Amino acid sequence: MATLIMPQGTAIWLIENTALTFEQIANFCGLHPLEVQALADEQVSAGMIGIDPVNLGQLTREEIERCSRDPSAKLHMAIQKRIVTSSKSKKKYTPLLKRQERPNAIAWLIKFFPELSDSSICSLVSTTKATVQSMRNKTHARMNEVRPKDPVLLGFCTQVELDTAVSGIKHSGNVENNK
Repeated sequence: MATLIMPQGTAIWLIENTALTFEQIANFCGLHPLEVQALADEQVSAGMIGIDPVNLGQLTREEIERCSRDPSAKLHMAIQKRIVTSSKSKKKYTPLLKRQERPNAIAWLIKFFPELSDSSICSLVSTTKATVQSMRNKTHARMNEVRPKDPVLLGFCTQVELDTAVSGIKHSGNVENNK
């Protein structure tokens, strides 16, 4: 069950704008009925501004009206639709200490998946094609210090992202073999 971010602010708005009972408000907000009573009497959090749960998508007007007509009914949080964004569109900040591990991650990918394209490695490790090419050609400035390490364990990508990139190789490889 989802929880409210600011239960007292939501309770204040419900007290001021609905005909719900203190028990209904307390149950929905995860508060004690006496806390709701204290909020209504302005003994606690005087001057606090209420937060509209309808605008936030936590409740619907129909749900409030249904519970207003029946004092024994419980409020149910509205199901929120979430938009899933791809993680590729967001640039990730890589701390300086972790940046030094990039060549190790690239070396691991080249060692275990040599058929992985430079652009795939770039997107997995957040690096440039020039760096990947210098690692492939073994001309990187720090080549003598490089120790192959799993990029998932280093935190450059997730296991799902790595599996997706690798399955793309295997899938395209199968297509070429079938020709």
